[in-house]
Amino acid sequence: MIASGALKLDRIDIRILSHLQKNSRITNVMLADAVGLSQSPCLIRVKRLEKAGYITGYGAHIPLEKLGNVQIVFTEVTLADHRSEDFARFERGIRNIDEIVECHLVSGGYDYLLKFVTHGVSHYQSVIEGLLEQHLCIDKYFSYIVIKSPFVKSNPSLEKFLPPVG
Repeated sequence: MIASGALKLDRIDIRILSHLQKNSRITNVMLADAVGLSQSPCLIRVKRLEKAGYITGYGAHIPLEKLGNVQIVFTEVTLADHRSEDFARFERGIRNIDEIVECHLVSGGYDYLLKFVTHGVSHYQSVIEGLLEQHLCIDKYFSYIVIKSPFVKSNPSLEKFLPPVG
C-alpha cells in the first residue's frame, strides 16, 4: 500500500487514479467496471481521493500547435543567492505568470527549470525581461527553444509504483 498522511491507497485506488489519468471523462459506470467495483463504492472512492488531494482537477489535453503560433521554451534559472527567502521570493514572483506552465526546483548546475508557453520567441523575451525587472534574485538564465516534441506523456503509469504482489 502507498500511504500519504492518513489515507492509504490500495491497488484499486491506484487503478482508479490510473484510469482517470488516462481518461478523466470516463463515466462512473465504465470506471467501476474497469476496476472491478460496483458503481456506488467506486464513486465513494473517487470522492475520497478527491477530498484527500490525490485528484486535484480534471482537464483536457489540447495540442497547442493547433492554436497557431505557439512556442515552448525551457529555461534554466540560477539565483544569485541561495537563502530560503530568496527561493520563496522567486517562486512567489513567478507563480501567477500565465506563460510559465511548469516550475521545478532541481539539483545540479542551476536552481530552477521553467517551462514557458508563448506566442513566439519575441513574446518569450518580453516575459523574461519582465521577470528580470522584478528583481527576483535571478543571476543568470539559459533558454532552450523547443523545435519539435516527438511525444509528451502527461503522467507515468501509476501502477508501476505499486509494490509487487506476493
